[in-house]
Amino acid sequence: MKIISKALLVYGGFFLCWFLLAQVDFVSFFEIEQNKVFAEDKIGDIIWDEIERNENVIYDDSIVSTLDSLLLPLCEANNIERDSLKVHIVKNSQVNAFAMPDNHLVVYSGLIEASKNEQALLGVLGHEMAHIEKNHVMKKLSKEIGFSVLVSMATGANGSQIAEVLNTLTSSAYDRSLEREADMESVRYMLKANIDPRPFADFMYELSLDNEMHKYTYLITTHPEAEDRAKYILNYLKGKKIKSKAILSKEAFNEFKENVAKNRE
Repeated sequence: MKIISKALLVYGGFFLCWFLLAQVDFVSFFEIEQNKVFAEDKIGDIIWDEIERNENVIYDDSIVSTLDSLLLPLCEANNIERDSLKVHIVKNSQVNAFAMPDNHLVVYSGLIEASKNEQALLGVLGHEMAHIEKNHVMKKLSKEIGFSVLVSMATGANGSQIAEVLNTLTSSAYDRSLEREADMESVRYMLKANIDPRPFADFMYELSLDNEMHKYTYLITTHPEAEDRAKYILNYLKGKKIKSKAILSKEAFNEFKENVAKNRE
C-alpha cells in the first residue's frame, strides 16, 4: 500500500505540474521578453542619437581613455564587461550622470569637474552602473511612460516621445528603494575594487549643503534626500575594514579635470 500511495503521489504531482504549465502562454511570454529587448535596444539608440545631435560630446582620446582607466578596475572587480557599457562624456555644466536603455551611461563634464577625487566620481558612476545592471532604467520608463508606448516608440518615435523619455531619464528620480539599492550596490562595487566609498558619501553630503551649486546640481535635485543617503552609506561602512588603492595619482586626476574644463571652453 505504501508503494502504491507513493506512486499515486508521484503521478499526481506530475499531472499537477503539467496542468499548471499548460496554463502558461509561453508564446506570449517570450514575445513580451523579445519586445522588451527590442524596445530597450532601439530606445537607447534613439535617445543617444538625439543627444549626439544636440549636445557637445567629448571625443578627446586623452579624456576618454582616462575615464576608461578609472572605470576598468570597478568593472573587473565586479565581473562587469567594460565593453558592455556605452560610456559618453557630454559637455554640460550640470553635475550629473545618468543611465539610459541599452547600457548607455552619460557623464556630464560638470560632474567630473565638481568631483574632488576619483572616489567621489566613481561612487556616482557606480550608482548609475547599478541602475543598468539591476535593470532599473526600463523599470522606471515602463512605470512612468508605459511599456506599450515604449514598444511603439521603438518602431517609430516622434520628437515629443523622445523629449519625454530624455526628460524622464535626466530630471526625475527613481523610486526611493531603487535609489538606495543603486547606492549600496555602488558601495559594494567600490569595496570589491579596493576603492574607498566614503568620499562618495561626502560628495553627496557636500552637494546637498551647497546652495550656490543647486542650480547646476541635477544629481541632487533629481536624487532626493542626499544627506540621508550619505549618512546611510557611512553607517553601513562603520566597522568595515576598507582597503583603498588609488587608480590615478592626485596630480593625474586634477590634470584630468583640467583637461575636461579646457575641452568645455
